[in-house]
Amino acid sequence: MVKLTFPRELRLLTPKHFNFVFQRPQRVGTSQITVLGRQNTLGHPRIGLTVAKKHIKRAHKRNRIKRLTRESFRLHQLILPAMDFVVIAKKGVADLDNHSLIEVLEKLWLRHCRQFQSY
Repeated sequence: MVKLTFPRELRLLTPKHFNFVFQRPQRVGTSQITVLGRQNTLGHPRIGLTVAKKHIKRAHKRNRIKRLTRESFRLHQLILPAMDFVVIAKKGVADLDNHSLIEVLEKLWLRHCRQFQSY
């Protein structure tokens, strides 16, 4: 049976982890979301989120975006390559409804998979 949990090992927790991705990232994105990725040696993907108050004022909207992004990552973790990802929310992301946000994230995950296979 396949486990689709989201344990602590699948999260970027420290500034050192984030800086690793920011040094030489592979970028994919839309006008609302950018996903940076960098290959790791752990054998599984990890995710970190940045949702700035500057772009999304209300906490409940920031939390919704983070919750949906984590859920999308959790469901796609088996197809994703062993990379560290940083998801950066931009100004227009709060205007997307849940379904649209999930579709955008799914497309971005698949684009990262294609980029990884071309290397």
